[in-house]
Amino acid sequence: MLYLLTALSDGGDFFNLFRYITFRAGGAFFTALFFGFIFGRPLINVLLRKQGKGQPIRDDGPEGHFIKAGTPTMGGLLILSALMTATLLWARLDNVFVWVVLLVTVSFGLIGFADDYAKVSKQNTAGVSGKVRLGLGFLIAALAAWACAWAHPTDLQNQLALPVFKDTLINLGFLYIPFAMVVIVGSANAVNLTDGLDGLAIMPSMIAAGALGVIAYAVGRVDFTQYLDVHYVPGTGEILIFCSALIGGGLGFLWYNAPPAAVFMGDTGSLALGGALGAIAVATKHEIVWAIIGGLFVVEALSVIIQVLYFKRTGKRVFLMAPIHHHFEKKGWAEPQIVIRFWIIALILAMIGMATLKVR
Repeated sequence: MLYLLTALSDGGDFFNLFRYITFRAGGAFFTALFFGFIFGRPLINVLLRKQGKGQPIRDDGPEGHFIKAGTPTMGGLLILSALMTATLLWARLDNVFVWVVLLVTVSFGLIGFADDYAKVSKQNTAGVSGKVRLGLGFLIAALAAWACAWAHPTDLQNQLALPVFKDTLINLGFLYIPFAMVVIVGSANAVNLTDGLDGLAIMPSMIAAGALGVIAYAVGRVDFTQYLDVHYVPGTGEILIFCSALIGGGLGFLWYNAPPAAVFMGDTGSLALGGALGAIAVATKHEIVWAIIGGLFVVEALSVIIQVLYFKRTGKRVFLMAPIHHHFEKKGWAEPQIVIRFWIIALILAMIGMATLKVR
């Protein structure tokens, strides 16, 4: 919205700053950050009054989690409110990719909110049916994938770009939309599975947003794409503003989610953040690189899949408990130790993912 102030510029004054994506990205970051600081405590107080007993704790979970009983959930509302406010304020609202990512974020956030509400109101961990969640998720992802494919340049439509290999594209044809749907829905559910310890999901999400934001800015500038030998996707640079807002809102939330957490993000936050990151990967044509940057989320999801399939086949477990962060809890690792080590892994993977921009 503030981009409209450029109409008042003569090219050499303060208003000209609003033309620059980097300036507006900084503005989005601080707007979301201060939003989180200002409204975090009031929101937590409201959630405490409305939820009573807070998020229900699994009976079969790690013993250390029972002391968290009574902690309110749906803290993702703080992240989403800060993120949306900052993005709508600082991004160009005539950009299709900004609206696609916002649509995915809000829609998955609503699915998560319904799931959190069902859990809190019934005081059990069942929530909304998994089939309903997946069905709605795939429907939203289908619309987002179609919109991205439509907005992509003609030579990139329905194409899968491979990292490292210069100018290599795989034409998926009619399979591209289903592929992109899996990327978005899989990303949403992988982040959701990771959200099991205080601060565990939010920091890797911010790290991933930072990496994807750099990629979005790079592939949205023709001079950068020529230098880096990556595919040019006009308009994706504006996604950097969304990513900056996500980081700012995430830090504001982490202030209250740091151990011991005063609030959990819940499915409201985790599904929304995961869906958003997946949508950014699709928009920027970096779906494969997203699997590297979000490798921590991939491992968390795979640990659950492996555990379920192996148990059904043999009646035995590969891990002491899945997702894998609970496995390390069962092995005696302290919660802060697991969280910080997973943050380090997430940062390493993000750096590897960004390195693919230059390694050709």
